[in-house]
Amino acid sequence: QVQLVESGGGLVQAGGSLRLSCAASGKISRILVMGWYRQAPGKQRELVAAITTDGVTNYEDPVKGRFTISGDNAKNTVFLQMNSLTPEDTAVYYCNAVAKPTALSLPNNYWGQGTQVTVSS
Repeated sequence: QVQLVESGGGLVQAGGSLRLSCAASGKISRILVMGWYRQAPGKQRELVAAITTDGVTNYEDPVKGRFTISGDNAKNTVFLQMNSLTPEDTAVYYCNAVAKPTALSLPNNYWGQGTQVTVSS
């Protein structure tokens, strides 16, 4: 089993910054993609940004130019640097990993427990 542990959420004023971290541990043969999703109250969970182990990144339009995703393959860790935060960024942020527990396994989808990000106006 793969466990994802997030940290770094909190309360910040509009215009401020936060940095989220997520570390994967457990039975991991290979991580293919790690990313961040968020879910605001009353809304569906949505992708924020993702990064492959080759360093290819993808950002959703609302966060382009403000958020930066990066990873440390050696530590199975992914980071999300969030700048110029607005109240619309308020949500629970979830770490996601697509990973293979063993070399012969099909990739599975794993989720962290979520970390709250609140941006005050």
